[in-house]
Amino acid sequence: MISLALFQTLTIWKDAAGIAGNIFAFGLFVSPIPTFRRIIRNKSTEQFSGLPYIYALLNCLICAWYGTPLVSLDNLFVTTVNSVGAVFQITYITMFITYAEKENKLRMLGLLLADLSIFAIVLVGSLHLSDLTTRHIFIGFLSGASLVSMFASPLFVINVVIRTRSVEFMPFYLSLSTFLMSTSFFLYGILNGDPFIYVPNGIGTILGIVQLALFFYYKNTSGEVSREPLIVSQT
Repeated sequence: MISLALFQTLTIWKDAAGIAGNIFAFGLFVSPIPTFRRIIRNKSTEQFSGLPYIYALLNCLICAWYGTPLVSLDNLFVTTVNSVGAVFQITYITMFITYAEKENKLRMLGLLLADLSIFAIVLVGSLHLSDLTTRHIFIGFLSGASLVSMFASPLFVINVVIRTRSVEFMPFYLSLSTFLMSTSFFLYGILNGDPFIYVPNGIGTILGIVQLALFFYYKNTSGEVSREPLIVSQT
């Protein structure tokens, strides 16, 4: 049986990891800003794709819902970080729609409505599950799968780096923010005993280490390092 003092210590460390994860996530949320400065400056979305923001919004909404007391216990920091993330993604999507050509405007509006509709179905459907454990497992698997697929997306960039022996399209601070955020929430999930948090973030931590290792290995052979992530920037 865990003593009260040990429980309080674990709670403090868990909360510290959650706060750190929220802080480091901010680096991820602001990473598209250089891209949108260019879009606003040129008044055009050019060849940039809006799909990453659509996907990130759905991921944030599902994960934010998972962290609420109606789905899981004592996961407030999961809700806060993903709520802030959702606000950022909606802002980016709005700016993208504003400067996109007519065809892309309609497409992005359709995808945004699809996002919100899917989340509404997930939210209402999960509320119809009267058993909290079943609801927790159902949303937990959805949020975990969404996080794993999001963390797996840099595999494309990793492939580009290895093939070109250049880190031009792998911004250092984006990779560092991913690693620090994933590690923080991996520890948070461990201390909270929640596999739906520590498993996907453990995978994210490993991929973050790989990205940082590749950056330092290839940085001397690269040209100017891009400030715009490849996955976010290109169609």
